[in-house]
This record gives sequence, structure tokens and C-alpha cells, in this order.
Amino acid sequence: MTQLLMPKASAVWLIDNTSLSFEQIANFCSLHPLEVQSIADGEAGIGIQGYDPVQNGQLTQEELDRCQKDPTAQLMLAESDLPTPNRRTKGPRYVPVARRGDKPDGIAWLVKHHPELKDSQIVKLIGTTKETISKIRERTHWNIANITAKHPAMLGLCAQGDLDAAIEKAGGSTQVEEQISNLSELP
Repeated sequence: MTQLLMPKASAVWLIDNTSLSFEQIANFCSLHPLEVQSIADGEAGIGIQGYDPVQNGQLTQEELDRCQKDPTAQLMLAESDLPTPNRRTKGPRYVPVARRGDKPDGIAWLVKHHPELKDSQIVKLIGTTKETISKIRERTHWNIANITAKHPAMLGLCAQGDLDAAIEKAGGSTQVEEQISNLSELP
């Protein structure tokens, strides 16, 4: 369900331009009835410019007229014919400086245990570069002598669910992850 845009400004406009009750305005604007009453008395919302919900398409004039005639009726938001926006996926997650040295260990584990994962999937999971992945695969990384394969979810570089989804998408088995998650649940 969509929410009302600028509820206090809409409440100011409804108080000034309609005969709706404080209860009706409060329910429509998701405010407390006493807050609506204080706006009407001039104690709160001083200086807020009224925002017409009819003009901006959040309320129809028919709905407004219907609720002005019946004080028990509830205002309903108008249905929008606009498409709902897609949720933006999160970008690369921030990895603290202390954990950045763990990235090569997580990459080494993924390369060793799940060679079916594409470089682009590893980049998304760990937040690294394709160049770093290829250097670890070819064992030409500058610190290869100190890199030990460690589970990336245990290192906190990615979520176990994200890792399982990537492995499933790549066509691999998640038996190793299930065994490790079972081990981590032991006391």
C-alpha cells in the first residue's frame, strides 16, 4: 500500500479547505487526532504550507465529497495508474578495513570448493575485482603464500543465503555449505 505524500501538509490543507472531522483527517494522514486538532488550533504545524491531495492525485474529489457527507466514512487513497518503481538493489557492501585482508581467503575458498561460480558472481558476493580473482586462480597474487581458503560467510564477507543462491544459480551443490552451517550451529 502506498502512503500519503507529506501527511502534515495534507492535513493542513484538509483542515483549511474541507469539513472533514479531525478523526477522518487523522486516519487519512496517519496522525493522531489530537495532533490534527493542535494543527487546527494553530499550536502545531505553524508555517506548514498546505498540500492539496486532490490536485496531486492522491485523493479524488468524489472520495472527498463522499466523506464530507458521511462523518463515519474513511478517506481512501486514490489508486495510481503509474507503475510501481523497482526496488534498487544494494550496491557493494562496505567492508571494514580490518576485514579487507580476509577477502583473498574467501575468494580462495570459493575458487577451491566451487569452481563453477563465475567471476561476476564472486565479485558480487565478496565485493572484489575480477583481476584479484584471476590472480588467486592462477596463484600469482602478491600474497599467495599467506592466503588460506576460508569460508566467506564465516568471515562475514557475504551472507550464507546469498552464497547458497549463487551456488544454486551456478548449478553447484550446497552440501558443503550445509555441513559447515550444521557445524557452526553446534555448541
